Amino acid sequence: MNVDAFIQRFSAGLTVMEELPLPQARRAYDKLCRSFAPPDPTGMRVENGTINGVSVRRFTPQPQAPGCVLFIHGGGFTIGSTDSHHGTAASLAQQLEREVVSVNYRLAPEVKYPTMLADCQAVLTAAQPVALVGDSAGGRLAIDLAHPLSEAPPLGLVYPPVGEISSACLGEDAPLLSRHDVLSIREQCPEIIATQRDRRSPAQSIEILTVEHDPLTQPIEATVANWRAKGASVGYRCAPQMVHAALHAQSQLPEMSSAWQDFCRALKQRLNR
Repeated sequence: MNVDAFIQRFSAGLTVMEELPLPQARRAYDKLCRSFAPPDPTGMRVENGTINGVSVRRFTPQPQAPGCVLFIHGGGFTIGSTDSHHGTAASLAQQLEREVVSVNYRLAPEVKYPTMLADCQAVLTAAQPVALVGDSAGGRLAIDLAHPLSEAPPLGLVYPPVGEISSACLGEDAPLLSRHDVLSIREQCPEIIATQRDRRSPAQSIEILTVEHDPLTQPIEATVANWRAKGASVGYRCAPQMVHAALHAQSQLPEMSSAWQDFCRALKQRLNR
């Protein structure tokens, strides 16, 4: 598959969702994202459960190193689940050779951002993960989980919203995520505006993956430069030609696959130090 085919197929799925009530749209999104995921890796154990009252899905690979990784899915804070990001979490577990705990936090508009963060915090407190990983909205949650910690574990962030998230800071419109989309998310969840919070690094050890065509990439690169200037160790790579949401199809898009594997390899090296 090439990126144009991915954009066409994913965009068509999003268009169908626009005509559906939110509960059905969420199920359609889960099905759309899952349609790009490969079968679970051989030997992977997958179990649904709860931790501190929060729904989770556990991915246990073979072989398995000690310590689990907390994964927080994206979806603009209104859609997304352990189902939509099943393929990503399974791949992460396989690549890191560690159990991955994927969090099914509650979504807007039913709850506000602090409640989403509290759901993730409840799992973090119980699981005591060796790393926090999140994509898009999940990356924002991972950053805000890490900020208050005296010694945050390594972070893995895939195209997260950072900083003030304003029209002046965003890059150009791109397929599957426009500037208007980002600003609408900001209005829906104003607590994600992190002008002050992101002036300091949320952790000393961070790996970041972005894509070339995404309005979030420009503020992320500015934030990476700032965090490095403040002394944090930040690894960064940008997948050429790729777009927001391409992580779902990383097994079928060579450029995304290469960047994702590099991201996972670098994060694994940090965990093995």
